[in-house]
Amino acid sequence: MSKHKERTTRSTDGGKSTIPVVLVVDDESDILELLELTLVRMGLDVERAMTISDARHLLDSRHFDLCLTDMRLPDGEGLELVRHIVDHCTGLPVAVITAYGTTENAVAALKAGAFDYLAKPVSLEQLRSLVKSALNLLPLQAKTATGSENGKRTLLGESPPMQQLRAMIEKLARSQAPIYISGESGSGKELAARSIHENSTRRDKPFVPVNCGAIPENLMESEFFGYRKGAFTGADAERDGFFQAADGGTLFLDEVADLPLIMQVKLLRVIQEKRVRKIGSAQEENVDVRIISATHQKLSECVENGKFRQDLYYRLNVIELKMPALREISEDIPLIANFILARLCQASGRSRCNLSSAALEALTHYAFPGNVRELENILERTLALCPDAEIERDGLQLATSVKEVSPDAPASPPAASSDGLPLQDYLDLLEKESIIEVLKKTKYNRTAAARLLGITVRSMRYRMERLGLNDGDD
Repeated sequence: MSKHKERTTRSTDGGKSTIPVVLVVDDESDILELLELTLVRMGLDVERAMTISDARHLLDSRHFDLCLTDMRLPDGEGLELVRHIVDHCTGLPVAVITAYGTTENAVAALKAGAFDYLAKPVSLEQLRSLVKSALNLLPLQAKTATGSENGKRTLLGESPPMQQLRAMIEKLARSQAPIYISGESGSGKELAARSIHENSTRRDKPFVPVNCGAIPENLMESEFFGYRKGAFTGADAERDGFFQAADGGTLFLDEVADLPLIMQVKLLRVIQEKRVRKIGSAQEENVDVRIISATHQKLSECVENGKFRQDLYYRLNVIELKMPALREISEDIPLIANFILARLCQASGRSRCNLSSAALEALTHYAFPGNVRELENILERTLALCPDAEIERDGLQLATSVKEVSPDAPASPPAASSDGLPLQDYLDLLEKESIIEVLKKTKYNRTAAARLLGITVRSMRYRMERLGLNDGDD
């Protein structure tokens, strides 16, 4: 194990120029020959093993920078070797080679800690890309520039949930596994996805965020996969889609539950085959894209209701990252609020102002159904209405938004209303009342109501159906 700990610092030592060594484990001699020849041409050293036992012996006797293993070996499953490396070879990336179509094995390997996988027959282009990414992994505990250092938004907080979240992000950044980020609206899901990308081997490639609920259904295929010139009326030039734009980087699918079923089928195939075909093209092209998806909905319930494909759910939800609600990290609210306030002051050209202790206390005990996004909206509104250098509690106008949590209540109460409703039921009630109010204002024009609420018409329809509001006028 100590030999592999040395690996975490070797890459930062400019005085060493050791050639990376790859361990290839397979019981088929022709596969071994192909992999070794390809890796040697990339300037790498290669060691072979044909069994798990031989591989373990080599891992114990020398240093490796990467391991490639077949899933089926004479003395066991490649999954056993993956677990052995994760447990005993700190920092060593391992990728598995699976038989064509056995995606269950690939998912199991990724869950066990594999860096990535290759399907047989092995694509040499995908192999080279995987190897380059694995060898480009940051050493464990190495810190990249944080969002705050670059003037960007970042995941702030020192509470136990936030510390656990950052530790999980650091771990996920060392993998190529698809990640599903769950959490309430406004809890920072895109920020977490960006953090994973910026700390991964893909950090120098594009991060492409896509709001799946904002794309018209008839444009989805062309937006995701691109099209050739003349493929349809109006296609006067060739255009890349989201997958081509994110090639080598990360594609973040926000509100993935809003994808129609026909698009879910096509997305599943791209994830499995790592190939896309533009509309109007007869040729497929390889794409190297890591998928991170998110939604504020409960995706498992969408599967149960037939709104989301189960097979796609299992491919996207290989590893789940749960974002804590703001009320669950109430001790971090002063830090987050002051950071947002400073950024807003700078953006508006206003001199620095502060929140009084009473204002911070009020924010700490506020329910925040809209999470960090709501906190930012409250502070932005307050700055616009309050010219003072110090913002007092009354300037926040919290009582006009939603009921506050009692200061005597625990930081994470099981219910947020005096009626004893469970929190989700209470939030649904608030959402229902807000939609009804806006519908009345717009004379039940759903398009106008969605615009006022800052959501898409499709999302509006879904929310109304979920809340039982479809009996009203259109």
